[in-house]
Amino acid sequence: RHPSRETLLRCSRCDRPICTSCMNDAVVGHHCPECVKEGRRSQRPARTAFGGSRAGQLGYVTTSIIVINSLVMVASAIMGGPRAIVGGGTWNLFGSSTPVTEWGAVLGYAWYDEAIHGVAAGEWYRLFTAMFVHYGVVHLLLNMMLVAQVGRYLEVQLGPLRFAALYLLAGLGGNVAAYVFQPGNRMSAGASTATFGLIIAVIVVNRRLVRDSGPMMSTLIMNVIFTFTVPGISIAGHLGGLVTGGLATVALVYPKLPHRSVKQLIGCAVLLVLILAAAWMRTSTLLN
Repeated sequence: RHPSRETLLRCSRCDRPICTSCMNDAVVGHHCPECVKEGRRSQRPARTAFGGSRAGQLGYVTTSIIVINSLVMVASAIMGGPRAIVGGGTWNLFGSSTPVTEWGAVLGYAWYDEAIHGVAAGEWYRLFTAMFVHYGVVHLLLNMMLVAQVGRYLEVQLGPLRFAALYLLAGLGGNVAAYVFQPGNRMSAGASTATFGLIIAVIVVNRRLVRDSGPMMSTLIMNVIFTFTVPGISIAGHLGGLVTGGLATVALVYPKLPHRSVKQLIGCAVLLVLILAAAWMRTSTLLN
């Protein structure tokens, strides 16, 4: 690597000469860069208690969720004007409808803008986009505070991929519940379908790890009371996200070795199939 340098050091593994710029301290002696790379390839990466990657400690998924929701809110404010931010909805704290919310919210089957819109009309993307659309800044902040509060913890415990799967399944399950149980012409949106799933997920994870879930139980009770007392909130969406998030978490934290990842994948896949089946049955009902 450095032919012009003299050295008396040798790699403890391969016995090749190394200089002070290239050596890596080891438990016994020093290792050269090649042996360090070879050792890393053969070494199993550290995993969480549920098989997830330790990269979850960096919080990339949680941060991405907050950024995406915030950017969608910015687009909604640009297209909808000041009332998209605040001044509408319950107690004038939430924002009014905008072209972004009309495009991305959960909607069963309705006529507006001289056309038929909704999931039953073929706009299936709404079941996904609705978890990133919000009615005003207050609506956004309430949900993102919960994501920031519990998302980092869950991402550390589950790893980034499993946490992302949990968030998306909870959000999708809540949106499908809103689609199934709400009137076909009613719109609903917000990350609260997913955040309710995250709240119950913390409780399930803590029970699996034999940790205290008291504070999160209080958070869950407060949010359930909020759901049933504030007018205009999608009760079906919140409860649907709660149930789906709980089931998804059970599928992620209770499988054991061997083949834990396969069992987790099968559990989440079965849950996804059930969610999509419910949406398909609702579509058949609206079209008949």
